[in-house]
Amino acid sequence: MLEFTTIKQTAGLVTNANLSVCVSNDFMEAVKNDADWDFVFPDTTDPEYDEIWDGDLQKWKELGKEVKVFKTVKAREVWHTIIESAWKSAEPGVVFMERYNEMSNSWYFNKVIATNPCGEQGLPGWGVCNLSAINLSRFYDELNDDVAWDELGTCVRHSVRFLDNVIDTTPYHFEENKENQLKERRIGLGSMGLAELLIKLRVRYGSPESIVFLDKLYGFIAREAYLASAEIAGEKGSFKAFEVDKYLESGFMKHLLETFPEVGSAIQKQGMRNVTVITQAPTGSTGTMVGTSTGIEPYFAFEYFRQSRLGMDKQYVPIAQEWLNENPGRDLPAYFVTAQDLSAEDHVRVQAAIQKWVDSSISKTANAPNDFTVEETKDLYELAFELGCKGVTIYRDGSRDTQVLTTEKKDEPEEKQAVAVEAAAPVKEKKYQRRPQILQGATYKMNTPLGKAYITINNVNGAPFEVIVNIGKAGSDVFAMSEALGRVATLFLRFGELPDGNKERLLIKHLKGIGGTGAVGFGPNRVESVADAVAKALEIHLDGQDPNGLVAATTLPDMNATELEDEDFDFEGKDICPSCGAAALINTEGCKSCANCGYSRC
Repeated sequence: MLEFTTIKQTAGLVTNANLSVCVSNDFMEAVKNDADWDFVFPDTTDPEYDEIWDGDLQKWKELGKEVKVFKTVKAREVWHTIIESAWKSAEPGVVFMERYNEMSNSWYFNKVIATNPCGEQGLPGWGVCNLSAINLSRFYDELNDDVAWDELGTCVRHSVRFLDNVIDTTPYHFEENKENQLKERRIGLGSMGLAELLIKLRVRYGSPESIVFLDKLYGFIAREAYLASAEIAGEKGSFKAFEVDKYLESGFMKHLLETFPEVGSAIQKQGMRNVTVITQAPTGSTGTMVGTSTGIEPYFAFEYFRQSRLGMDKQYVPIAQEWLNENPGRDLPAYFVTAQDLSAEDHVRVQAAIQKWVDSSISKTANAPNDFTVEETKDLYELAFELGCKGVTIYRDGSRDTQVLTTEKKDEPEEKQAVAVEAAAPVKEKKYQRRPQILQGATYKMNTPLGKAYITINNVNGAPFEVIVNIGKAGSDVFAMSEALGRVATLFLRFGELPDGNKERLLIKHLKGIGGTGAVGFGPNRVESVADAVAKALEIHLDGQDPNGLVAATTLPDMNATELEDEDFDFEGKDICPSCGAAALINTEGCKSCANCGYSRC
């Protein structure tokens, strides 16, 4: 468990996935009391293990089955490891899973065992995520300077009906998904544009005034959504696993009915169409697409750069820009608040206020400044637990090498030497530089997932001008793609100049870290792909140093790397398999076949 908790601190080991750990109430009590904590697992020698073990440890114990203790540590030691890792790398987040199930409407028939990647939708086995969001910024009543409550209520009811219809029109890839979804009809209506709505109402996000407003707003949305689901149940029937007495006993329903008893009356009379109806998803892409704030988050900034595959793109928040245009020479009012203006505690208090009215969960990040301490991170995670949140995630500014949003367009740390230049930056001179007859450079021998690569970098006027990548046997796909990579890199280096003259660093930035199906080496010696190897060779070439044996750099006279002796190559004749993509296609007995998946060209 400790190894899992810290795995994201090493770049490249786990990519394109957000990690969280599930934490029980007992564990939090052990942390509070500085008690021991046992790492346990069911006895795998039990003859019924394969048949009945489903991941539910409490259920296993209730059946009288034995568990084995693998390690005993102090709970605070584990908790500190989680906190320190979150402080260092923004992961793992924490999901208070026992609380989640206590509050869950499916507590009596379908235990929540995990969440989707952003943590807002808890799901049982074979559960389905069916989400959408209302743009709250569109429900500002300018005439009355208030929320257009009637219109919002109508939208909520229509949205619940829409999401319920999606369940029946969705093609399911697995029958298990279909069976589970028809049994519980789980949906998740959420919101975007909250920050923009608060600005229109001149309410500062995170202020005590905003907490009162959020309680009213999201309580209203929950009430309308539940009444809508009950109404649909009266027309079409309840979800298959619905049992009214047990359903109304969930932790969430008890809280909801304290404020809105009419919801309980409607459910008892008509039933309930959906086991859950509310989820607060991040809506990063959709919110940006429609030009409003995303999810329940504040604006990151009112003028910022967004990192994408095309480079750094400068963006402006329309509502802030409009105010500045109408009020030239004046600063934005205090209710124009960004994520950086808020304390991390403000973020968590907003999350807790909205969580009260969300039957699933919330995607929310507590942004913190770079100098936020480990101890402050611990206090924040514990505050989230005390306030009733189902999970918590912190992002300390600068705690990751790559950041999607940033308020500055600046160079990365000197040791990385990867300057973030806009992909669409204008060139000074659209002139193609032809290759001189004689060049001087160096060839770098590097291990890659496809074998040893010989990367030749030749200079003109002391700057890289030509890249030749040689790997694999002539005629192989590996050889062809590597040659193409070198030619494209060379073309980029020869054509024109950027305003700050950092073409080489930009090339490194876009090649470095590209990963494939495997990697070789560890730590600073880790090479993810041939492209990653080219980036590392360029770095070494520019920095003029041989980093602790990462490669053996040999300065050579001008020569094409294809002239190297065949015995220098160690590829075992492998090529890329067109079926599975592995570098395992071997020419044997006159026919190329894959040692990985069995594919044969014959």
